[in-house]
Amino acid sequence: MFPFLALISLSYAAIVYGQQAGTLTTETHPKLTVQKCSGSNSCTTENHSIVLDSNWRWLHSTSGSNNCYTGNTWDTSLCPDPATCAQNCALDGADYSGTYGITTSGNALTLKFVTNGPYSTNIGSRVYLMDTADSKYQLFNLKNQEFTFDVDMSQLPCGLNGALYFVEMDADGGTSRFSTNKAGAKYGTGYCDTQCPHDIKFINGEANVANWTASPSDPNAGTGQYGSCCNEMDIWEANSQGAAVTPHVCSVQGQTRCSGTQCGDGDQRYDGICDKDGCDFNSWRMGDQTFLGPGKTVDTTKKFTVVTQFYTSNNSTSGTLSEIRRLYVQNGKVIANSKTKISGLSAYDSITDEFCNAQKTAFGDTNSFEKLGGLNVMGQSFDKGMVLVMSVWDDHEAQMLWLDSNYPTNGSASTPGVSRGPCATTSGQPTDLEKNSPGATVIFSNIKYGPIGSTYAH
Repeated sequence: MFPFLALISLSYAAIVYGQQAGTLTTETHPKLTVQKCSGSNSCTTENHSIVLDSNWRWLHSTSGSNNCYTGNTWDTSLCPDPATCAQNCALDGADYSGTYGITTSGNALTLKFVTNGPYSTNIGSRVYLMDTADSKYQLFNLKNQEFTFDVDMSQLPCGLNGALYFVEMDADGGTSRFSTNKAGAKYGTGYCDTQCPHDIKFINGEANVANWTASPSDPNAGTGQYGSCCNEMDIWEANSQGAAVTPHVCSVQGQTRCSGTQCGDGDQRYDGICDKDGCDFNSWRMGDQTFLGPGKTVDTTKKFTVVTQFYTSNNSTSGTLSEIRRLYVQNGKVIANSKTKISGLSAYDSITDEFCNAQKTAFGDTNSFEKLGGLNVMGQSFDKGMVLVMSVWDDHEAQMLWLDSNYPTNGSASTPGVSRGPCATTSGQPTDLEKNSPGATVIFSNIKYGPIGSTYAH
């Protein structure tokens, strides 16, 4: 994901985070089926579940129900320092549908943007796929494989992001590495990505209370001294007006806590341990404004299938990741990916190191993707195993303009790489979206994975 800040804005303390496991609300993971394929028309159904990220959960004292975090502020008596806070505070179970607008039915997951519960208003959500034993996160290695899902994002306007992606989290949520993390995957702990987000309340089993600063635009979010970094493969970041597929890589393996220059914050964006820009393929940004959107070749007013294929150098799971290909299926028709139409750029239709280097040169962008190892490092991350994430969010930092509008906003739309979608540069304000589009939803369904060519009819 590109600029990542707070994803949440609750009007009371249901949006809090911790490392102990609470007992006031029973945690029951909603069920979700996934298909594992071995060949064309040969798939078996796996019974999985999803778990809500710890960032959205109620955090209270282990001895009662006093909030450890309210609004933008930590309770200084319960959380005077990182270690004491981890001892004093417990995450609790979630009411998935009533509080968070998260529902499942068979192979379909629905994420609602705004949910008005009896005591709170919840904004957005982020969930992870659990393994079939419902004990850890499911790990995926997609080298020489493909990953397929259906998406309905017809109800996602400019400024929202219905995202499906992989990150290199610990399968157990961090419990084996950090003894003070008692909650683990069952309660959605251990998140990381290439933006090295500082809004994570607990990192490495400790509260991120040091130098905590309240967000000026989100009354329930803030940032701490540390960030949580790891490799990230963005399969799908999209709304009804645009979409991008983007690998991001880091110089570290696995979830890593950063501080200072390591995090790549602000003016140090290209000095950190992760590639925050990534190597994106966004059809509109690559010069084809007729390919994806309402009534276009891929019609976003209706459900469609997204297929992503991960080719290796020797066409085996042991090879080096060398190419990421994308295709779509809608109304029974297989649709090839769009081709780049940028002056001076060859007609690429997939992500390779060659494409990434040429794109960075054509757009005048800093090539941190190549600097940090490119597709080879992305493949190494899959070797380790990556966790499936699905979310819906608004963007307090950059209003999602990097996905669906002109970005940076002081650039000319005629400059290659600046125009990324048809949305106005005034769109995407979270307060406007929360007021005017509370019913916005994304539905991910029919998830399949297996050898290339095995997950869709062709």
